[in-house]
Amino acid sequence: MQAIIEQFRPILVQIATPYNMGGTGFFLQSLQLIVTNEHLVRDNREVIVEAETIPRQIARIVYWDAYFDIALLRLETTYDLPAREFRTEDEPQAGDQVLAMGHPFGLRFSSTIGNLSNTRRTQDDFYYYQHDAALNPGNSGGPLVDKNGLIIGVNLFDIEEGHSLGFSLPAVFTLETIHAYLDAKNTAVAARCISCRKVIFAPEKKTHYCPNCGAYLLLPTETEEFEPIGTPYTIEQLLTELNHDVRLARRGLNTWEINEGSARILISYHEDSGLITGDAHLCRLPADNLGELYAFLLRENYQDEGLTFSVKGRDIILSILIYDRYLEVESGKKRFQHLFERADYYDNLLVEGYGALWKYE
Repeated sequence: MQAIIEQFRPILVQIATPYNMGGTGFFLQSLQLIVTNEHLVRDNREVIVEAETIPRQIARIVYWDAYFDIALLRLETTYDLPAREFRTEDEPQAGDQVLAMGHPFGLRFSSTIGNLSNTRRTQDDFYYYQHDAALNPGNSGGPLVDKNGLIIGVNLFDIEEGHSLGFSLPAVFTLETIHAYLDAKNTAVAARCISCRKVIFAPEKKTHYCPNCGAYLLLPTETEEFEPIGTPYTIEQLLTELNHDVRLARRGLNTWEINEGSARILISYHEDSGLITGDAHLCRLPADNLGELYAFLLRENYQDEGLTFSVKGRDIILSILIYDRYLEVESGKKRFQHLFERADYYDNLLVEGYGALWKYE
């Protein structure tokens, strides 16, 4: 199975939106499309994507399907990545070994092995595959693969406290969805009406209704663009003035991720407490010679009143703390710029001068 995992790593895509940390998708080389779950991208026109082989960027939602819980994303440029195929010649059987994979933002690449327990878990006019390959947080939208490396389904969800009870949409319905979308021009935007099940392509005039049955239907292009308000607006304004693309930084509501040199900084706003935190996870503690390193961190905490070093587990973290009532764009810019610059400085210093270990996700 390890060989199969390595074959899929280049095409597994991390997905995030302004509303959530998202989950996983996978890139189809022949179609230049990313397949994921509709519930991960709902209420957005575009999402943030990144993979080992695809730099972080914005992807357009060109199709969503709440009935099958499938969405298709398109990138602005083409990529030459390994081609992985769907299993189409026959259906898998109960007892077959399967592999579920995912790579969400903020979490490590994960893969779990299990077995199909039911290949006909019916719902409405279609069925799911039920399996016991645990779907870790963020694995939703990733591929379910057989022992030959063929995609047999798309991971949808698991049941909490369900003892590794997971469900995936079979390849036959995934391909049906893709082919229905491809009936239109390559640049079209479409959605499946959950009432009449017909795939509807974007009309010249927005109506918000299915022209076939009259049910309410919202296409990706008809979704309102995300606009932050209040404190999140101020945070995004100061990040923009610091030359960071906030669209690429968003990691769900009230969370942003900034890359500054070799440092990664996570900014969070906690509405209930009014606290804004900026945490740079710099590196990890070494196994030996901790005394000199701890002494350095304590000295720096005393000398730099604006920033604080802490250790969580084995992670060395550099943090900033601001109350929302005191946040203004100009003063906030200075404090966050100071955090960004010092984070990029300290991670190298700790690794090269004190034997700390680089932190790899």
